[in-house]
Amino acid sequence: MSRSSDFRFGLEAEFLLVDAVSCRPLWHPELRFEELNLILEGIDVCDFDHEGLDLIPLHRKRMPFVVEGYQLPGPDLKPTALLPKGVEIRTPICNSIEACVDAFATLHGRMQRSLSERGYRAATLSFHPIEDHFEGPQNKRRYDHWQWAMEAMTTYGPDINVSVPSDVAERLDLHELHGKVNYYAPALTALTVASPLYRGDLWRIRGGVGKSVRTYHRSTIAPAISIHPKEHLRLEFKPLEMTPYRVDYHGYFLLWLALILDESLLGRATEQTRIYDMGQVARFGLRAEGARERAHEVLSKAPNALGAWDFDCQALDHFHVRLETGRVPADDTIDRYEREQSIPNVLRDLLDLR
Repeated sequence: MSRSSDFRFGLEAEFLLVDAVSCRPLWHPELRFEELNLILEGIDVCDFDHEGLDLIPLHRKRMPFVVEGYQLPGPDLKPTALLPKGVEIRTPICNSIEACVDAFATLHGRMQRSLSERGYRAATLSFHPIEDHFEGPQNKRRYDHWQWAMEAMTTYGPDINVSVPSDVAERLDLHELHGKVNYYAPALTALTVASPLYRGDLWRIRGGVGKSVRTYHRSTIAPAISIHPKEHLRLEFKPLEMTPYRVDYHGYFLLWLALILDESLLGRATEQTRIYDMGQVARFGLRAEGARERAHEVLSKAPNALGAWDFDCQALDHFHVRLETGRVPADDTIDRYEREQSIPNVLRDLLDLR
């Protein structure tokens, strides 16, 4: 039996909604929770189990889909309504990376078909290309959680979830893992930056075009990882960007596993340093200071570290090409927008998984 069989995997991915015909990007108040929830509830998922899928407030059914948005609070902060920003796919817990990515692709196909029947499609872009600001009443007890809830209304991203075997969990030093993530996560994010659209145009900053508005906005307040000790030590990696490439999602799991398992990765940094580095990566991608060197360190060592656990690292080849060329997904979006000067045409290219 493969040593990787004791790991568990789950993928959560948020999508921007567009008009099915025009590909015009949508947002609240055009979107209605009740309508979107009915669409998602109607998708046939009887062949999927619900392991690891919680019932999210205001939803009535445990399912691999969620209407994502801002929860409007009652007097006790209990949600009373939801202003949608888009939709999310949540895979059930899977026993392999391959099974998880396959489940995600199947769910994506079914979701797109159901959405299209009601005049919508879902696009893989990590920041809303038209809207850039949201304010709502305080819906979290902690001020910083409230601030992030408002900021997240314009961002869309994947959460990469891994649960490790019990013997790994017992010896995992979470303080060291945080330091390792702070050091390497900006460089790994640089391989994925893909949201260079802002307020209906390219994101122009200090005389250049930036690579990721999403990374720029989220880094100062949102965590890079979230750890869930009561869920078999579920380790959630959050800074990477949405992508239309199936192989990228496979690679995202491998990158996260490399940070968790590779004890030869010795770089450590503080939260403050990570925030600074993320700002540079948001603007410059792999041209940010230290990004290529740190990404190369992780990618070059990953086959040894992960091969010991019987993980196939072929999906990382996609990232090796980006590292060698310096070309990141945002560059394709920038080129397409400069050619066509059309947000909808850019979004039309981000509807299908490839």
